Amino acid sequence: MFPDSTESPSQAQADHGYAEDAITIDTPEQIALEFPLAGIGSRFMAMALDTLIQFLLYLAGIFAMIGVAKYAPTFPFWFYWLPKSWAPALLILFLFCVYWGYFACFEVIWKGKTPGKRVAGIRVIKESGRSLNVYEVIGRNLLRAIDALPFLYGVGIITAMVTRKHQRLGDLLVGSIVVHERKIDKVHLDWSSSAEKAPANPQVSSISPEELVLIETYLQRRLTLDPAVSDATAYKIATRIAAKTGIPRAPDQSLDAFLESIAKQMRDTARYR
Repeated sequence: MFPDSTESPSQAQADHGYAEDAITIDTPEQIALEFPLAGIGSRFMAMALDTLIQFLLYLAGIFAMIGVAKYAPTFPFWFYWLPKSWAPALLILFLFCVYWGYFACFEVIWKGKTPGKRVAGIRVIKESGRSLNVYEVIGRNLLRAIDALPFLYGVGIITAMVTRKHQRLGDLLVGSIVVHERKIDKVHLDWSSSAEKAPANPQVSSISPEELVLIETYLQRRLTLDPAVSDATAYKIATRIAAKTGIPRAPDQSLDAFLESIAKQMRDTARYR
């Protein structure tokens, strides 16, 4: 179950060390979700860790190529056809891939995160709230070379400081933002922590995967919302689900408890993965 919270957004941000800036995104279902924007400090911390990992990868590649070149005479005969410059060429290719592919690959695989961003608790998303696709991730990171000028991401830092949503040039190109992912230690998903499955109402099968995502997104982020916004959001979602499924909400059942029950039933049916 989710505990009730009386914290205001500013109090919650202060308790978690987040900046005051936040962006509110309206979903296609006209539900407002609030995301705290990541500031220069958290982004720089993530960048510092990612740069350190890249540097370690560079060193690993260099030492690997030195070892390969040293022990090449002991390799099987079918390696002999390779030209003498193959080791430096492979090293250059490896360094190129690490520089240009590190951020793009992680942000595609981890849905907007790199190792540094995971540690800093931030993620890249579109201004609409959805995840970036492959082409947007590539476009965003191609401009990293300009954002890094003249050194220590000077252009990127200045651009992030003067734009309202803290966007560097790569963000402006594809319409992305970097937001905090709040860690709510006291929140435990009721449908994932319970050993017993709730009786599933057949009518929940009419709910789409997108609506399940909407319900779970609200349940996971409701403690970060203003109480009035949280109540209005829960009412809109519950009204939509009740109208679509015909499942009534019990008179003594809160809106959050109703949505938790619906989400638990949907998860317990194992229709959505």
